[in-house]
Amino acid sequence: MTKGPAAALAAPTEQLPRFSHRQILTIFAGLMAGMFLAALDQTIVTTSIRTIADDLNGLSLQAWVTTAYLITSTLTTPLYGKLSDLYGRKPLFLFAIAVFVLGSVACTFSGSMYQLAGFRALQGIGAGGLFSLALTIIGDLVPPRERARYQGYFVAVFATSSVLGPLAGGFLAGQPEILGITGWRWVFLVNVPIGILALLIVAKVLNLPHTPRRARVDWPGALALTAGVIPVLLVAEQGRTWGWLSAPALLCYVVALAGIGLFLLVEHRYGDDALLPLRFFRHRVFGLGTVASLIVGVGMFGGMAALPLYLQIVKGASPTEAGLLTLPLVLGIMSMSTLTGRLIAWTGRLKPWPVAGAVLMITGLALLSRVGVATPLWGSMVGMLVFGLGLGASMQPLTLAMQNAMPARDMGVTTASATFFRQMGGTLGAAAFLSILFSTVGGRVASALRTASATPAFQAALADPAVRANPADQALLRVLATGAAPSLDDTSFLTHLDPRLARPILDGFAASMSLVFLVGAAVLVIGLLLVLLMPELPLRTQSGLQARLTEDAPPPPVPGAAHAMAAAVPATVAAEVPDPRRPRCTS
Repeated sequence: MTKGPAAALAAPTEQLPRFSHRQILTIFAGLMAGMFLAALDQTIVTTSIRTIADDLNGLSLQAWVTTAYLITSTLTTPLYGKLSDLYGRKPLFLFAIAVFVLGSVACTFSGSMYQLAGFRALQGIGAGGLFSLALTIIGDLVPPRERARYQGYFVAVFATSSVLGPLAGGFLAGQPEILGITGWRWVFLVNVPIGILALLIVAKVLNLPHTPRRARVDWPGALALTAGVIPVLLVAEQGRTWGWLSAPALLCYVVALAGIGLFLLVEHRYGDDALLPLRFFRHRVFGLGTVASLIVGVGMFGGMAALPLYLQIVKGASPTEAGLLTLPLVLGIMSMSTLTGRLIAWTGRLKPWPVAGAVLMITGLALLSRVGVATPLWGSMVGMLVFGLGLGASMQPLTLAMQNAMPARDMGVTTASATFFRQMGGTLGAAAFLSILFSTVGGRVASALRTASATPAFQAALADPAVRANPADQALLRVLATGAAPSLDDTSFLTHLDPRLARPILDGFAASMSLVFLVGAAVLVIGLLLVLLMPELPLRTQSGLQARLTEDAPPPPVPGAAHAMAAAVPATVAAEVPDPRRPRCTS
């Protein structure tokens, strides 16, 4: 029996396995375990890196441990996206988890900071696929209208790890030994059972149909991107130490420009096979969404980089306490991401949420810019809550808008691009904002000390015998006697100072941090304008798998076309058969 056009259109969808809500949640368990690995690792290592560096006698090299991980995780993100479109998600996701676990085990055996940096680079190769591939797989399974509801779980994983990481890092790094192994080495070992669990779940339940595509792998583009991105990341991490206009920094700028130019040339030549096809940027949603993701990453990570410093330096919290004090931020992210997911599924409207998120983030940073030494904790927590609500409303809807706008067969590249540019924005934002902080804090501390020196409280502290007997206070007084500001490379001395002497230094820090938050708010205003310019497209009702099979299916036959073709064939043949009664022309 011949299928009609309607049956032909329905055929691709019928070839797909039906995933129930329970099956999707089972798959989610494996995906979230993989994402949790990378999210937890970033926060737990950040908290414990000072203890690790002290034990390995390499405190001055700790920045390279962070940089090595950052370089490989950022660079491999677009490569995972492209390869997963060509060869399938499951093998790439399993590879990413396995490499990450292998790197974690290797980090445990590090005997020097150089070894640790190399093993962290190996970890980063795996981490590059954990975030973007998990979001891509959800795009394959769930239609865009329902997708935001599920992606809220991923945001919850990110938020949970931001709280657990500092707690676990502080606890493990503070233990001399656990089961005969140095405490800080468990910072990496905890990844092993989580990774093995993720591998088992993904291997068992993640069975998605995939049709391999014949295409060239854009290795030249990957190499050119490496040449363009590594110098940018190096300057972002080391620029404050080198100097932004030093010879190494200028060399990085030149190499980065040459690498990016070469990358654009290679991508143009490779066309649709490119690592990041340039035709994508002709689509307004993708082009504006990419830049908006970059800007949001700058404002988001830049603002978040200053928050722990405010809590630890100005408020005197320990790293573990600072992690707990950011709970309002986490609460805002989790609650708003869950709410927006449900409202997007209910209303089918997407654009209002990244717009509202940008407004809330701007408002949150504006509130945080007003905090000072005397600001009660609840005041800073209100700003954190509003900022977190903005993050929860904008992070996933931006990615979802880009996924919804682009062809389903390019789901991996689209999602990886959004992740890549947000990571780049985060790295540049954190570097730029910390540079603003530390380049202005010296002058503001000196100004605050000059102002405070004329006050009765400060003069009373200078004449206090207890102050003169305190070694920490004596060291500060010797520096002040020279007319210079104290060195702020190590702020641990602030905890031992007399509060009257410490107050102007803390005021200077608070003033510089207020400037950082204001700059972050100004940057996010640009992001808000970009989001407002993005066109709103109807959300697809098909999952990525259904849409891809529909895109790849041959067009249905036009009714009556076969009969017309059959009738035309004899006439055509007759026209081509020579008439024997007609004389033939010969040359």
